[in-house]
Amino acid sequence: MDNNIYLDNNATTMTDPKVLEEMIPYFCDKFGNPSSIYKMAHTAHNAIEKSREVLSEFMGAAEPKEIYFTSCGSESANMAIKGVLSANKNKKHIITTKVEHPCVLNLYKELEKEGYITDYITVDDNGELNIDELKEKVNKDTALVSIMAANNETGAIYPYEEAAEIVKSINKDTCFFVDAVQAAGKIKLDVKNTKVDLMGISGHKFHAPKGIGALYIKNGTRINPLIVGGHQEKGLRAGTENVPYIAGLKKAAELAQNALEYENNEVKRLRDKLEQGILSNVKNARLNSRTSKRVPNTTNIGFEYIEGELILLHFDELNICASSGSACTSGSLEPSHVLRAMHTPFTSLHGSIRFSLSRFTKEDEIDFVIENVPKVIKKLAKISPFQKELTALLGE
Repeated sequence: MDNNIYLDNNATTMTDPKVLEEMIPYFCDKFGNPSSIYKMAHTAHNAIEKSREVLSEFMGAAEPKEIYFTSCGSESANMAIKGVLSANKNKKHIITTKVEHPCVLNLYKELEKEGYITDYITVDDNGELNIDELKEKVNKDTALVSIMAANNETGAIYPYEEAAEIVKSINKDTCFFVDAVQAAGKIKLDVKNTKVDLMGISGHKFHAPKGIGALYIKNGTRINPLIVGGHQEKGLRAGTENVPYIAGLKKAAELAQNALEYENNEVKRLRDKLEQGILSNVKNARLNSRTSKRVPNTTNIGFEYIEGELILLHFDELNICASSGSACTSGSLEPSHVLRAMHTPFTSLHGSIRFSLSRFTKEDEIDFVIENVPKVIKKLAKISPFQKELTALLGE
């Protein structure tokens, strides 16, 4: 195939041409600073407020004023976590899970250096959250709990609504943050009917461009700004607003909302076809997360006794794009912290590949991958140092 078969949509997505079309006028014809007083500025300001309304509906917020625009999911997480802790300095206990995205886990590690005491909730071998641990860990000194909505590596959906209820029933003053970056545009979000205080999303995960995100902050939540300066975003996020990208985020949210049924039916069908096609044709393949509670586009498959980086290199020769884990940790030789937390067998830990589809994925692309993955694995099996083990698995 001449074109790339892109199955790494959890790393980033292509910008939908309709999103780009929505953005273009705000670079040239409607380029005014939304804080100025003339008509051109009003046009820019109105575009932001319209986007706030759409994102409010997209995230299921009670009011548009609960939506704040950021540059990405990492900024949203830092703004939420640091902002809440800065406003509640007398409490030093925080909780998260062992499988969070690095933007949360690495921030928690930094907070530990500042004297915060952290508890990390575990997951079981199937990648599902051990929520009973949360009941044991929350106490009167707990300032913040952070639990993601869906895992970026396995697609596992976590019961953040139930977790927030548990936390608030034990300590109503504990803030609850949800990293919904991998859930937005794939499953329905509805924060107004939960005990969630803050939720972050990133546009480039659902066909908006890189460089734009949003943070939901429930009315009444005590939070200090991360970026200090002007009055923008009600004083919580200084800096002239990125109007073209905010307009693009609005359009991407509208398109994603309209495509939810397609995502949860057709994209899921293609994901399942890919998954079963590989598992039934590659004897040393294992599904790392077997839970049915997954976002519809994601599968994570381990190839026993085969090195993941070699698999990806051979995929690249076929113009197949996938990943061995989170894009934010792809430069590391360390095995996935998510799969380690799930006690994934060592035999497939280094050979695990994440495939993540989108609404732009085509059936013939899935057919091509199903046809060629067994060829790649067979080729690599011949040069693996684990010949004895592979012979037993493959029967060759």
